[in-house]
Amino acid sequence: MTGQQLKNSILQMAVQGKLVPQDPNDEPASVLLERIRKEKEQLIKDGKIKKEKNPSYIFRGADNLPYEKVGKNELVCIADEVPFEIPESWEWVRLGELFQHNTGKALNSSNRSGKLLTYITTSNLYWNRFEIDNLREMYFSEAEIQKCTAIKGDFLVCEGGDIGRAAIWSYDTDIRIQNHIHRLRPYYEICVEYYYYIFFLYKHAGWIGGKGIGIQGLSSNALHSLLFPLPPLQEQRRIVIKIKETAPFVDKYEQIEQHLNDLNVKFPEMLKKSILQEAVQGKLVSQDPSDEPASVLLERIRAEKERLIQEGKIKRDKHESIIYRRDNSHYEKLDGIERCIDDEIPFDIPENWVWARFGTAMINRDAERIPLSVNEREKLQKIYDYYGASGVIDKVDRYLFSTPLLLIGEDGANLLTRSKPIAFIAKGQYWVNNHAHVIDSSDGLLLEYVAVYINAINLAPYVTGTAQPKMNQEKMNSILIPIPPTGEQFRIVQKINQIFSVVANM
Repeated sequence: MTGQQLKNSILQMAVQGKLVPQDPNDEPASVLLERIRKEKEQLIKDGKIKKEKNPSYIFRGADNLPYEKVGKNELVCIADEVPFEIPESWEWVRLGELFQHNTGKALNSSNRSGKLLTYITTSNLYWNRFEIDNLREMYFSEAEIQKCTAIKGDFLVCEGGDIGRAAIWSYDTDIRIQNHIHRLRPYYEICVEYYYYIFFLYKHAGWIGGKGIGIQGLSSNALHSLLFPLPPLQEQRRIVIKIKETAPFVDKYEQIEQHLNDLNVKFPEMLKKSILQEAVQGKLVSQDPSDEPASVLLERIRAEKERLIQEGKIKRDKHESIIYRRDNSHYEKLDGIERCIDDEIPFDIPENWVWARFGTAMINRDAERIPLSVNEREKLQKIYDYYGASGVIDKVDRYLFSTPLLLIGEDGANLLTRSKPIAFIAKGQYWVNNHAHVIDSSDGLLLEYVAVYINAINLAPYVTGTAQPKMNQEKMNSILIPIPPTGEQFRIVQKINQIFSVVANM
């Protein structure tokens, strides 16, 4: 049950007479209703209100069913219209029988006669509160002031916007209202707060602006026709007290519910990040002493890259890096200069792993990518995937690559927000534009493992710019990457795939 459902349940009990016990000493609602009708008749005689053309009169028949007589129309049974049962001491009544009703003034910028006064609109009216810091002004005539002014205790309801949203004007200062607000002022003493809670229930249960027995709009006629349960006055007050007593517990329930919802949304991604962190630190799968050490793998990678350089297939790195351990510390030889890099090492790794710069371990193929404009792509058949910084963004009728390669977003907000994986494997035949780095590897270094690592780390230190974040080749090549033995890379990727498939179904 959600917090809103709990609120609705409490209010549903309240309006059905199930939240507080009935007191046989209470004056029945029928007597209260007669007083209200007499007060209306007196106001009509005094000329303060107009006589209704078709007043509603609802009562229980001998068969205990509700009947209604509207004006001079015939008596009709309204059992089908009554949404629920109420206690014997209660009565059903149309809202128009309880409240004197007015709407506010329509905005008219050309009218500049009368007094310039502040007013509220539906944008100031919220559930059980008002926002009155920045009120607008409009001219009101004396007649309009009388018709369009809300005083303390008036019940105000939105006609448009969030239909049925309501609050009680609780300020000592009067306020004018615009025409999209209904002003309800009780003819006789009733507990207006009780009717606020009914409106809240009717709105959130879909009975106002909803389907079925609900009404889609809230015109004056629609408002007057709303069917409300009328308890004895003392019971109305007891109901309001009980609702207020339960409110702190409902609020706490909603807070816990929201916290759980947030956890449910965030937990899978948090779990994935935690798993990736464990994986790249050598804590996800066990080490196998029979695996060939990563240091041997790294030497093979260097030899393979040297061969490709000699064949003219790739260019030599401008800054060749060699990282090694000595005296229980990490050192790097860069451009012939040795320095200790212990302060750069983010975490400890197993003995048979090694650290290397991204540019040392990987083969960059950015020179082979080609951007195509939107206009160019519109003319092409949609056959092969066209990749950008965050994945496939289109299809084209030609391809640049036909082997699996690692793509890493070069620019875009995702470098910092990481709302989706920044590193991913492209397969099949495909095209890549200039917004994704194209990365290859030598035998023994799995692209899938490198993707795992890049997706696990914070890339902010390697990103330039905030309005248009970018990770250029030089910055990317400087990333420190922990390299496990080839066999362990396979086991890590396999374990992650197994776990992520479970997480996806959570």
